[in-house]
Amino acid sequence: MSRKNSFNIIICILLMSIFIASCDSNTDSVRSFSPDITEGESNSESEAPIEPVITNEPMPTSQITPQITDIPDDADPHIDEVEYEQMEVHFIDVGEGDSTLIKCGNEAMLIDAGTPDKGTAIRLYLKKQEIGHLKYLLLTHSDKDHIGGAASVVSNIKIDNIFMCRYEKDNDVYLNLINEINYKNMTWTTPDVGTELTLGDANITVIAPNREYDNPNDSSIGVIIRHGEDSFIFTGDAETPAEEDIVNNGLDLTADVYKAGHHGSRTASSDAFLDKINPEYAIISCETDNKYGHPHFEVLEKFKNRGIKLYRTDKQGTIIAYSDGKDIAFNIDPSEDWEPGTIVESDESASTQVKEAFAEASLAPPEETDSRIIPEVEDKPEITYVLNTNTKKFHYPSCDSVNDMKEKNKQEVTLSRDELIEQGYKPCGRCKP
Repeated sequence: MSRKNSFNIIICILLMSIFIASCDSNTDSVRSFSPDITEGESNSESEAPIEPVITNEPMPTSQITPQITDIPDDADPHIDEVEYEQMEVHFIDVGEGDSTLIKCGNEAMLIDAGTPDKGTAIRLYLKKQEIGHLKYLLLTHSDKDHIGGAASVVSNIKIDNIFMCRYEKDNDVYLNLINEINYKNMTWTTPDVGTELTLGDANITVIAPNREYDNPNDSSIGVIIRHGEDSFIFTGDAETPAEEDIVNNGLDLTADVYKAGHHGSRTASSDAFLDKINPEYAIISCETDNKYGHPHFEVLEKFKNRGIKLYRTDKQGTIIAYSDGKDIAFNIDPSEDWEPGTIVESDESASTQVKEAFAEASLAPPEETDSRIIPEVEDKPEITYVLNTNTKKFHYPSCDSVNDMKEKNKQEVTLSRDELIEQGYKPCGRCKP
C-alpha cells in the first residue's frame, strides 16, 4: 500500500472516532435529564410528579375554580336530620282523676295516679306496658284524685325521683302516701321553676308553681315536655291565678298538646293562658256524669272556637299520643262530642233537699241566710281504719291490702289507733297506720 493511501485511512479512522465520541456524549446528556424507565414501561406512565410551588401570596380570585359535587336525584333531603326515639303519652282513663304515662326510649315517667281505688288498675296498666321502673313520679298536687293510687305505685315499682308540691294535707290518703315513701327509704322534692330534666331524648321544663299558694290546686307542679318539634304541657289543677303567674314567668309556653287544666273546669284554661300555649290538641281527663259537671261548657266553647281538636277520657277512654319528634299521631280520632258534663245541682234544689231531710227528721230547718251554706243533716263518723278480723291487723282505708281482703274478714271502724291496739290488733306493716 502507498504511504499516501495509508495516511488517508488513518485520517478516516480518526474522524469516525471523533464522531462516535460526540454521539456518546450527547446520549449521556439526554439521560441526565430523563427518569429511569423500567423495562416494559412507557414514558407516559412513569413521568415524575410535578411538585407544586408554594408561596405566601394569596391566589387571585379569578384563578380559584369552585368544586361542584353532583347531588343524585334520588338523594334523601332529610339525611342530615336528627332521628328521635319514639315517645308515647298515655292519658289513662282513671275516671274523675288524672294519670298520664310518658315513655321515651327506655325511660318512663308517671304524672299523677288517680283516686285511691285506681292504684291497682294503674299498676296493672304499667305492667301491661312493661314498665317496672319509673325515672320520675310527678304528683302535681295533694288532692286525692291525683295522689290516691300513688302509694300502690311507690310500693310496687322502682322509682328514681318523686316530685310533689309543697302543699301538704292531713288526711288518710296523703299520710298513707308519705308513710309508704318513708317505708321505701325515699324522699320527695319540689322542683324549682326552670328546672330542666330529660326523659330519653325528650326535654322537660318545670313551669310551676311560681310561688306559695293557699290552696292545693294553684300549688300544682306544671311541666312542658318537648320532643324534637313536638311538645306537651301539663298543669295539674292550676286555676286562673296560677295560670297568670305561669304566663308572667317568661318561659316559652307554646305546646302542641294541652292537658286541660282541672279536668276542663271553668276555673282553668283562661284565655290569656290559651293564647300563650296556642295548642292544636286538648285532652280532658274526667268521669262520665261526675258531680262537678266536668268538662264545663265555657271551656268546651273556648276550645271549639279556637279550632282545638278535642279528646276526652269520659267519652273515649284511654287516649295515646305518639311522637316521632316531627309529628304527633293519636290512637283514635278527635271527639265529636262537645256536650258538657253533668250539671251540678243548683243552690235552690239543694236547699229544697235539705229542708225535706229536716222535715223527715222532725227538725226545724235552719234559717235561710246563705243558700250556698248547706248544713249536714247527719254527722256520720268518718271511718278511720279497716280491720282484718282474721289476721288481727288494722289498715288505712286506702291500703292496697284492703282490696285483697275477703269480705267476711273486713270490718270498717271509727276507733282510734290506741283503742285498736288495746283490743289486740296490730298495725299493717305496709301502710303503717
